[in-house]
Formats: sequence, structure tokens, C-alpha cells
Amino acid sequence: MTSNPFKGVITALVTPFSQGVIDEVAFAALIERQIAGGVHGLVPVGTTGETSTLSHEEHKRVVSLCVEVVAGRVPVIAGAGSNATAEAVDFVRHARVAGADAALVVTPYYNRPSQEGLYRHYRSINDAVDLPVFVYNVPSRTSIDISNETLARLASLPNIVGVKDATGDMVRASFQRRQCGADWVMLTGDDPSALGYLAHGGHGCISVTANVAPAACAAFFNAAMAGDWRTALAWQDRLVRLHKALFLDASPAPTKFALARLGLCEEVSRLPILDCDPAHHAEILAAMEEAGISL
Repeated sequence: MTSNPFKGVITALVTPFSQGVIDEVAFAALIERQIAGGVHGLVPVGTTGETSTLSHEEHKRVVSLCVEVVAGRVPVIAGAGSNATAEAVDFVRHARVAGADAALVVTPYYNRPSQEGLYRHYRSINDAVDLPVFVYNVPSRTSIDISNETLARLASLPNIVGVKDATGDMVRASFQRRQCGADWVMLTGDDPSALGYLAHGGHGCISVTANVAPAACAAFFNAAMAGDWRTALAWQDRLVRLHKALFLDASPAPTKFALARLGLCEEVSRLPILDCDPAHHAEILAAMEEAGISL
């Protein structure tokens, strides 16, 4: 495989809000904490960044601000998906102009295209913009599953470079690696099963948990990428409770609760996401302590 800059733990950043608008100061501070913690990349305005409730102007501003603050220190993969192909092309074009290193494009949601429609959606993006693109496959949210066979077709296109697979299906990962070739970049979007995904040939994870525990997540991935599976397993055992706790309520509410308790941003999301249910607070805090996060 040629050199791959997209590997390890890549944080799916939250978008902090204050008084109804994006808190740019808090966002920049979150980025600095991530980089200081040793993460290997960042994703602004993915699902965890509440992209579905941002205006187009806000979406583009978050991407631009992330690139500006990162200043080339780690790769930035900009969220750029839409269920309208022309809109996705526009977001990917903006990501390229802003200086992002790649774009993350979710499979079109709600309209449930065929496999051929999915192929043409991504081919249109490939043809329109010269920027590496990751296909984001998350059937639980989009109600559509892109097949390995379609991904294998897309892998032959120059700008479609890999996948964020949030299915948690290890067998799929093994077959996908064989079907898509050595240069296909495989990132999971499922923190709890990342250890298994790496063992099946994956290269990294676009992680929610890293928002809260960047140093611990980086240590886990550094061990796994070095082939030190014993150490990676020890980190997995420390982190797995937190992986689960951050999805006890609608994401990213539990993550924003955790970050607020650390004094890093306000516990504010946009409707229809509510603040994290207080019934889950004790478990989230216990999981944070188990992961070694000082409260």
C-alpha cells in the first residue's frame, strides 16, 4: 500500500454552541486539546458535529475554522455529505478551497437510492472535485447500505480513497479489504469494535470517544498500529465502558455533557437533540473515571 496519511484515531469533533451560535473560541480550544492529546486527524461537521442542524454557512465556517486552527498539524477530513448530489458536490468543493485534506461523504439518506444510484452519486463527486473522498456507510442512520461490490467499483476512481464503516461488521471488513485492493483506506466509525476492525485489516477509526479522551484513544491506536495487541487490549478494556456510555442518549448529547463537566464547552445541542438525560450522568462520569479522565 502507498503511504496513507489517514490512519489511527481521527476525532469526529462536536460543534460547541453558546447562546444559539457556534462557539468558535471553544471549538478552537477543543482542537488544540485533541492535537495535544496526540490524535492522528480531525473530522469537523460529521454526524457528531450536528451537521444536520447547521446552516450551509455555518457548516462551511466550521470546516474553514478547523483547517485554520489545525494549520497542517494533522489531516482534516471535512464532513461534506448530503442526500442531494449537487449539494454534496458544493460541500466537497468548499472543503477543497478551505484546505481540507479530504472529505467525508455520507450515503444519501431518506431517498434510499439503488446501488447504481449510490455509485453515480459518488462518481459525480469524484468527477467534479479533485479531493480525496471517504464514503461514509452508516445504515442505522441513513436506511441505505452501500455494498462491498459498489465500493469495489468506486475504489477504481481516483478520488474515492476509502470508507468510514459504521456497521460494526467484521466479516464485511475482511471481504472489503480483499475486494477493494491494497490502497483502499478502511476506517471504522464504531469505537467499541475498533480493535477487531484493526485486526481485520482496518487502518483507523473516526471516533466519538476521542472528543472526551483524546490521549487514551491515541495511546490505544498507537499500540494497535505498532502491533502491540496486548497493550491495545488493555486500553480497550479501559475505554469500552466510555464508548458505550457516550451513546446512552442521542449523540452527541452525552459527549457534550462529558465535555461540559470538563469545562471545555457548554452542554448545548440543537433541537431535536436535547441535553443528556440526567439518568445517564452517573454512568458517564463513572466511565470517564475508569478511562483515566480526571474530573
